Parts: sequence; structure tokens; C-alpha cells
Amino acid sequence: MTELPAKAFQEASKLSHQMQDELAQRLLDDLVGESQWDATLARSQDQLGRLADKALAEFRAGKTVKMGIDEL
Repeated sequence: MTELPAKAFQEASKLSHQMQDELAQRLLDDLVGESQWDATLARSQDQLGRLADKALAEFRAGKTVKMGIDEL
């Protein structure tokens, strides 16, 4: 374990048992979510590649419009 998680766990150990359990559950949920996200991305690489190719073709054909974040 690196220093930062060790420090975080040391600080968390000062919390009430209830708060420690809540923090641990959030961490576990985040880890599961990250794992699911990684698996989803791994399964969708072909589809993402096709979408990227389509977007690039539309850009090259002049079918896209440059927009700022406020214009979306």
C-alpha cells in the first residue's frame, strides 16, 4: 500500500465505527463501479471504434459544427 491510502485509513480509524463502515462501503462501491466500467469499455471497443470512424468521416465531409460547451 502506498503512503496516501495508508494515511487515509489512519485518519478514518479516528472516526466512529458507523462512519468507518459508511466510508468503507462507499469505497467498496466505487471499486465495484470502476471494475464494471472497465469491463464495459473492454466489451465495447469495436462499437466505439466504429462510432469514432463515423464521427471522423462526418468531420472530414464538413458535416460537423464547432460548438462551445454553452452551445450543446
